[in-house]
Amino acid sequence: MAELVGLVQRLEVAVGRLEDMSSSGGGGGPTAASGGIKKTVNQICLTMISTSVLTSLLAPMSKVIQEVQSFREKNRSSPLFNHLSAVSESVPALGWVAMAPKPGPYVKEMQDAAMFYTNRVLKDYKEKDKMHVEWVSTYVSIWTELQAYIKQHHTTGLSWSKTGPVASGGAPSGGAPAPPPPGPPPPPMNLDKSSSGDSGATSHNALFASINKGADITKGLKHVSDDQKTHKNPTLKVQGGPLPSGPKPFAARPTAAASPARTLPPVLELDGKKWKVENQEGAHGLVISDTELKQVVYAFKCNNSTLQVKGKINSIILDNCKKLGLVFDDVVGIVEVINCKDVKVQVMGKVPTISINKTDGCHVYLNKDSLSCEIISAKSSEMNVLVPNKDGEYTEIPVPEQFKTVWDGSKLVTTATEIAG
Repeated sequence: MAELVGLVQRLEVAVGRLEDMSSSGGGGGPTAASGGIKKTVNQICLTMISTSVLTSLLAPMSKVIQEVQSFREKNRSSPLFNHLSAVSESVPALGWVAMAPKPGPYVKEMQDAAMFYTNRVLKDYKEKDKMHVEWVSTYVSIWTELQAYIKQHHTTGLSWSKTGPVASGGAPSGGAPAPPPPGPPPPPMNLDKSSSGDSGATSHNALFASINKGADITKGLKHVSDDQKTHKNPTLKVQGGPLPSGPKPFAARPTAAASPARTLPPVLELDGKKWKVENQEGAHGLVISDTELKQVVYAFKCNNSTLQVKGKINSIILDNCKKLGLVFDDVVGIVEVINCKDVKVQVMGKVPTISINKTDGCHVYLNKDSLSCEIISAKSSEMNVLVPNKDGEYTEIPVPEQFKTVWDGSKLVTTATEIAG
C-alpha cells in the first residue's frame, strides 16, 4: 500500500510539472490535455489502491475458506462427510464481493456445486432422521437469501456507501470506489518543443517514453538464472515458505503445458434421440428432465460442472470430461466413461453396466437397487466404488489396477494383486 501511495505522489508531481511547462507555452489546448492526463492518472491510481485494499480486506475470509476446505479433506472418514463436502464446495460463495459484474450468478454456481452432496444427504436421511433434511433446507436457504440480497443491493457488484466510514489501509476518502477507467488518454505531447528549458523536460520524456514502449518494456528486465527459479530449485520454496493456493475442489494433478484452448459455445439440446451436452464450463446445475426410454445422453468436454438426468433412459456417455459430477435415475443399457479425469457418477435407481475406459479418477456411488451392476474397466486408474452399508453410510472400495497373470498348463489365469488396493 505504501508503494502505491508513493507511486501516486510521484505521478502527481510529474503531471504538475507538465502543467507548468504547458502553461508557459500559452493557450488553453496544452493545459486541457495535461488536465486530461492528470485525471486519467488519478483514476487509474485510485482504482489500483481500491483493488489492493479490497484484496487485503478479503484475505482473512480467504484464509477461513481454505481452512474449511482443508477440514473436509482431513475428515473423509466422518459419517457427516457429505455435509462437510456440501459446505466445502459452496463456501467460496462468500467471495461474491469480488465477483463484479455478476456476483449473484456466482453465488448460484457455488450453491449448485453443493447439490451433489446435499442430494446424498437427503437420500441417506429422508426416511431416517428429519433433522438432516431440515439442515439441508436451512443451509441451502442461506445462499438463496444471499442471492436475493445481492440482486436488491449489489446487482452488478459491490456498492460502497458514500457517507460511511473509510476502509482501513488507505482507501479513497468517502469510502466510494474509484469510477471505472475511461478510454485511452490523449497522446502524449512532444515535450521537446516546450519553451521551458529546465531539466524536467528530460525526466518527462524518459517517463512517457518508458510507458510507450509497450511489449518492449520487458527488454530491460534482469535475466533470472536457473538457480534462482523456484521450479528448478525446490529449496527456494522451503526458504520462502509455502506458496498460497486457492480453493481446490478436486485434487490437483500435474499437467502438461496447456495449449491455447478454443472457445466453443456450450450446448444442451435434444438432437433426435440424443441429448447433447457439450463444452460446458463451470455449469453447475445442468438438468435433463423431459426424458424418454429411447433417448441417450452424450456429454462431451464438460469441465467443472454437474449434470442430473431424471427419468429412465437408454444410455449415458461421458467423453473427455474433467471434474464432472453425474447424477441419474435409471439407465436400461450402459453408462460409459471414456477419456475422463476426476469424474463422479451417482446412481439413484438402477443400471446394469458401467464401463470405465482410459480414465484417471472415477468415483461410482451405487445404491441398494444397483448393487448388481457390473463395472468393467480398462486402461484406467484411481477408480473407487462406494456402496451403502446397513447403516446407510457409504463404504469406499478401490477397483484393482494391477493384476497377476500365470499359465496353469492350459490357459492364462489373471487375478488382481493384493497391492492393488
